[in-house]
Amino acid sequence: MNGADTAWIIVATALVLFMSLPGLALFYGGLVRARNVLSVFMQVYAIACLMSVLWLAVGYSIAFGGANAYWGGLGKAFLWGVDADSLSGSLPEILFFAFQMTFAIITPALIVGAYVERIGFGFVLLFSGLWMLLCYAPVVAWIWGGGFLSDGGIFGETGVRDFAGGIVVHETAGLAALVIAAALGPRRNATTPPHNPGYVFIGAAMLWVGWFGFNGGSQLAADGGAAMALTVTHISAATASLTWALWERIKYGKSSLVGIVTGTIAGLASITPASGFVGPVEALLIGAVAGVLCQEAVTLIRHKLKIDDTLDVFAVHGVGGIFGTIMIAAFGAGSWAAQLGSLAIVGVFTIVVSYALLKFCALITPLRVDQETEVNGLDLAVHGERAYDHSS
Repeated sequence: MNGADTAWIIVATALVLFMSLPGLALFYGGLVRARNVLSVFMQVYAIACLMSVLWLAVGYSIAFGGANAYWGGLGKAFLWGVDADSLSGSLPEILFFAFQMTFAIITPALIVGAYVERIGFGFVLLFSGLWMLLCYAPVVAWIWGGGFLSDGGIFGETGVRDFAGGIVVHETAGLAALVIAAALGPRRNATTPPHNPGYVFIGAAMLWVGWFGFNGGSQLAADGGAAMALTVTHISAATASLTWALWERIKYGKSSLVGIVTGTIAGLASITPASGFVGPVEALLIGAVAGVLCQEAVTLIRHKLKIDDTLDVFAVHGVGGIFGTIMIAAFGAGSWAAQLGSLAIVGVFTIVVSYALLKFCALITPLRVDQETEVNGLDLAVHGERAYDHSS
C-alpha cells in the first residue's frame, strides 16, 4: 500500500460524492420550476443512497469481479473476501470500492436531468437501480475491469482509452437520458425559465471543483499523471465556458449565466475520457470546440428533433463524452478502431438495455405522473413538501 496514493484517493472519493451531493442536485434543481425543485433534490439524493447499497450488494462484483471478459461475476458480492488489508494496486481495495461507488452514484443521477418535472418517483428508483446493475456495471467491466474492450481484447493489444468515463459514464448516461426523454414525451409546460439561476451557478461550481477528484482521482495515484489530469480538466472547463458564452453572444446578442456554466459542464464532460492522455494545449482545443459543439447539440435535440431532454443531458454529457473519446484517437493517444468501435458497441448496448428496462419498469410502476400532479408540481403532490410559494 502506498500512503500518498491512499490519501489522495480518499480525498478524490469525497470530491466525486460532492459532485452529486450537493453539486448535481443544485445544478439540476435550479433549472426546473420552483414547484419541482424538491423532487429533483429527492431523486438525486435517493439515487445516491440506493446505488450505494446496490454497489455493495452486487454492482462492484459485476464491474470488477474479473470472472470473464464480459461479466465480473458475483464472487465479490457484498465485498466477499475483501477486508482492510486487501489491496487493489497500491490502494486498499475497500478504498477502490468506495471511489468507484461514487461513479456508480453520479452516472444514473445524471439521467435525472432528462425526465424531471414529469416522472414517477417509483419509476426513478426502480429504473436507476436496474440500469446501474445491468447497463453501467457491465460496461465498467468491459472497459475498466479488464474486459473485452480493454487492452488485449477484441481490438488487440491497444484497447479503448477512456480515462475517467467518456464512454463508461457520459455516453451511457446520455443515451439512456435520450431514450427516456423520447418515451416520456414533452412536459406540458416546457417554456418556463429556470426558477433559480443562482442554484445552477452554485451547483456547476461545485461540479467543477468535484471534477478534480473525478478525473485526477482516476489516475489512482498521487503523481504527475494525476496533476496533469487535474490541470487539463480545468483548462478545458474554462475554455468551453468562454466559447459557449461567446457563441451565445454571437447568436442571441447576450451571454447568460446559465449558458456559461453549462459550457463549463460541456468542457468537463469532453475532457473526461482524454484527461489522462493529453496535455494543456490539447485540452484548450477540446474545450474550445466543446463549448460550441454541445450548444449546437442542444439546439438540435430541442428544436430539430423535438425531444424534451429537459436539462440537456445527452447534448452536454453524451455529446461531450463521445467527442472527447474521439479526440483521443485524433491526438494519437488511442486507436481509431478501438475508440469508434467501443463507442458503437456501448452505444447500441445502452440503447437496447435502457429501452428494455424502461418498458419493464413501466409495467410495475407508472412512468409518468398524472396531468394534475405535473401541472401543480411534484413537490407537494409526490413528496408532501414545498420549498416556495407556487407563484412561479
